[in-house]
Amino acid sequence: MEKITSFTIDHLRLLPGVYVSRKDHAGDAVVTTFDIRVTRPNYEPVMNTAEVHTIEHLGATFLRNHQAFKDQVLYFGPMGCRTGFYLLLTGDYESKDIVPLMKEMFQFIRDFEGEVPGAAAKDCGNYLDMNLPMTKYLADKYLREVLDQITQERLVYPAD
Repeated sequence: MEKITSFTIDHLRLLPGVYVSRKDHAGDAVVTTFDIRVTRPNYEPVMNTAEVHTIEHLGATFLRNHQAFKDQVLYFGPMGCRTGFYLLLTGDYESKDIVPLMKEMFQFIRDFEGEVPGAAAKDCGNYLDMNLPMTKYLADKYLREVLDQITQERLVYPAD
């Protein structure tokens, strides 16, 4: 069996960043899948499930309510390895095109106060697995260390 594309990326050289993972065609539409890599694979500890879950709830809520992008959002959710998230948008985008959107989203997450949207038994299958304080810490770290000073090496996958 052939390796899928995401398993061909050198995860030993991959830095936290915003990457185009793939582009697919659905009829006449282009769907761009982004790799929103929050921690460095195999070097940093992975995110705990509570933080991943909280980022998922807050990020999805933010994106699906965003004035400019809400109609392009197909999916926002975690990677199984717990080092980042996938964002699928309709449209043909490059990584740099969504850096402002990611800054807005992670600022929203960092500054969020109150009850996490959907963190109730009737709304979520695992609503108790949330950690807002640590989520806010991770969002601030990602903003400061990655998004606020993003470079080309954090926008394009490492070459073989």
